[in-house]
Formats: sequence, C-alpha cells, structure tokens
Amino acid sequence: MKATKSLFLAGMLLCNSVSGQFKVILDPAKEYQVIENFAASDAWSGQFVGTWPAAKKNAIADLLFSTGNFPDGSPKGIGLSMWRYNIGAGSREQGRESGIRDEWRRAGNLLSKDGKYNWQDVAGQVWLLQAAKERGVKQFLGFLNSPPVHLTNNGKAFASQGQCNIDQEKYDALGEYVAGVVKGIRSRTGITLDYVSPVNEPQWDWSDGGQEGNPYNNGQVAGVVRSLSASLLANRLSTRILIPEAGHVKYLLADEDKPGKGNQVNAFFNPASPFYTGNLSNVSKTVAAHSYFSTSPLASGIEIRQAIARRMAEIKGLKYWQSEYCILGDNNGEINGEKRDTGINAALYVARTIHTDLTVANAAAWQWWLAISPYNYKDGLIYIDKGKEDGNFYDSKMLWALGNYSRFVRPGMKRIEAGFDMPANCMVSAFKQEKDKRIVVVLINAEPVAKKAILPKRVLEMYVTSSASKLQKQKVRAGAVDIAPASVTTIITGY
Repeated sequence: MKATKSLFLAGMLLCNSVSGQFKVILDPAKEYQVIENFAASDAWSGQFVGTWPAAKKNAIADLLFSTGNFPDGSPKGIGLSMWRYNIGAGSREQGRESGIRDEWRRAGNLLSKDGKYNWQDVAGQVWLLQAAKERGVKQFLGFLNSPPVHLTNNGKAFASQGQCNIDQEKYDALGEYVAGVVKGIRSRTGITLDYVSPVNEPQWDWSDGGQEGNPYNNGQVAGVVRSLSASLLANRLSTRILIPEAGHVKYLLADEDKPGKGNQVNAFFNPASPFYTGNLSNVSKTVAAHSYFSTSPLASGIEIRQAIARRMAEIKGLKYWQSEYCILGDNNGEINGEKRDTGINAALYVARTIHTDLTVANAAAWQWWLAISPYNYKDGLIYIDKGKEDGNFYDSKMLWALGNYSRFVRPGMKRIEAGFDMPANCMVSAFKQEKDKRIVVVLINAEPVAKKAILPKRVLEMYVTSSASKLQKQKVRAGAVDIAPASVTTIITGY
C-alpha cells in the first residue's frame, strides 16, 4: 500500500501498456504550492564567459534567460526566473597561493578588506547579472561558499581539518561585508539581490582545496544569520536571508552522521530551538536543501521527500526550495555523473528529479548548479571549451528539459492535482495560471515507445524535448496528442 501511494504521488499509475493511450485528469480546485522560481548559478565559468566576445556570450545568455520565440514558435531559451550570483571569497586574487588547484573554481572578491570594490575580477559575473535583467529575470540571489579570505582564520577560502574557518567575533564583520556587496551590486547594475545565502552545504568538511567552502554547525549558522540580519536592516536593504542550503535533504530531518549539523528544519524554524532564526524579519520562511545523493532508487527518493513534506507542514507558512542540483555520483547504478551527456538520457533523469521535488517534496523553487560548465561531467546546462577569453559552447538536452518547466511554469503559478492512467515510467505534473485560465502540463515519457494523451480540455500549445527536439513547438490537433518516445512534453491547455 505504501509503494502504491508513493507511485501515485509521483504521478505514476499502471494501465493498458498495449494501447499506449492514457487520459490526463486535472483538478484545478485542488491546489498545492505556489511556484516561485527556476534558477541556475554563475559558478564558476561566469567569471570568464561574461567577458567572451559579445556574440557568443549573448547567445549563451539567450539560452538561459530568453522568453522569446523563433518564427516557428519554439523558444529561444529556457526563461530562468532567478539567477544565482556567486559572492566569491577572493581565491581568484590569491591565484596559486589560494590552495585551490583548479583556477576555474577560484572566485573573485568584489569587496576588498579596505572597503574598495574590485569590479575587474567580477566583470564577467556582473555582465551576466545585467544580461539576465535585460532578458526579463526579476529575481536574484547572492550565495557565499566561504567568507572572504580577509575574515577567515587560515587566510584561505577553504577550511582546515574540517573546522569552521571564521570566528564568532567576526560574524558582524561578515554581515557588513555582505551588505556592502549587495549595495555595490545595486549601485553598479540597479539590481538589489532579493536573497542572500550565507552558508553552503555546511555539513561537509571543505578542507581539500577543491573549491571555496566552509563548514558550520547549527549554532554557527544561527550566529552568522543573526549578524547578517542586523547588518542588512541597518543598511536598509530589503534582501532576505535563505538558509541552510543543506548538502543532503536528510539533514533537514535529523542529524544522521553529522551531529549538530542536521535536523535543520526544527533547528532554525522551531521556536523551541536555541538556534531559532525564523523570528528575524528578513529571514525567508524557506528551507533550502540540495537533492544530491537522494534521487536513486526512485522509491527511496520519493520516501524521503514525503518525509520532508510532512516536516514542512508542521510549521505554518514554511516553504521548501530545492536550491542546487546536477547529476553527481553513481545514483545507485542508474546514471553516473562522470562524463558529459548532452543527449536525452541525462535529461530524462533530470526531469524525473525535478518532477519528484515538485510533486512529492512540494518544492516552491528548483535550482540547478552550474549553468555553464567546462568539465567532462553531467553538471552543466551549457558546456564550453575551457577558454578564459573565448571558446565554443554547446547546449544540452538537460538545459531544454529544465526548460519544459522553467519556460512555462512561471512565478506565481500554483501546482494542482494531476493524474492519469499510464504505463510505468511516465510522470505528469500540472500548474495553473489563474489570470489567463490556463494550465501547464508537463509529461515525462521515459519509455522508448510513443504514447497518446487525451487532455480534458482542448490543447492550445505543445513543446517537446526529445532526442530529435529541443523544446520544439508542435502542431496540435483535436483529439489525442502524440507523446514522443523518451521525451519531456509541455502542454498548455485551458480550464
């Protein structure tokens, strides 16, 4: 019974697999979460790509942010509704002395120790901020992987021996530093960061020099948040604080293998907790975590997301964001993060992850890790040659599968009840836009055979990502619509 319920929540029910035809059942009256955004980050390639030749960087920006269409009606880009800006700690300026081996993983510090802005080393990132704004993005977030090196104990942007790299007496200085970064970006671009995320995956040790990073226990996170809250308010900034960006969703629910670093829903948002920060006016009533290592096998991924939804429901008004993901690790043998895959197989796995986060965990936002990657890994929406001044770029089907959601499921839309009779390996979710009385339906057909879908109302538009299509607009006709094999399909209908 438990497995049946899980499959239902994931939008999967068995039916006649011989005919391959199913009915989609929608209930606009049964509402779930309001969608706030879909996003990706500028880490780390944005610092270079933003200084590439104009034609190339504009083409990349169009792929990420554009809501325009080609003459045939197919989208030019995936229309991300939030952009995540990496507030670097200064390892770029340190160069080899930073201890971070890969210079592409170093990050520039916008605001130096003497209070001067260093725009040169973040020029590429700032260009992408402006490119996003020009293409209609209205939400922006700044995130820190490490405090700036002038505030860390070891003078580096990663920790020593798994110990927090900033002392408590420097929390106020960190708060003022972040407020200064927010003000600098506003003065330069006209963008006030809507959110700032001061800690990232605080459960990990961050001591190997692989990238900027810093561990925190819950008490340290709370201390940083309180100081940052006071600094933002003192500087009359409307920016809200997002926490805790947990490295695994399990740490939202319990300490697990990281004593003092887990049970983070209750730690920060239960008034009985000594680390309670939910009473601070500029702390977003949002819990953020990363979906890494929790997506395979599907049944266990559904189970832990059900637990997240239950825990979140215990605290009134609390929302959940999936704030960072790419295909990492071996995923129980289903798919390995190593080696690029710009084709449909990786895209289908990503789409399944988006689906379960939205429909089971009730995520109000879904955010990708590296928007632009130079690596031979399944971590990029767009891949590039590893050239700091120029290079080629390559889109991926992961980009377009995310676009099946981000381009059409816009901020403010509500997820509604969706179900069907369908062969296994198919999923459905639906979102309504009340103003226009339209519903966006996203169907994932992971099987290698085509299906036919019957919608309760006339199909107005349809867009397909498959081995042959990149969010391509399809001609629609009365009656059942064709769902391509191994595809993600977005259907727009009325209600």
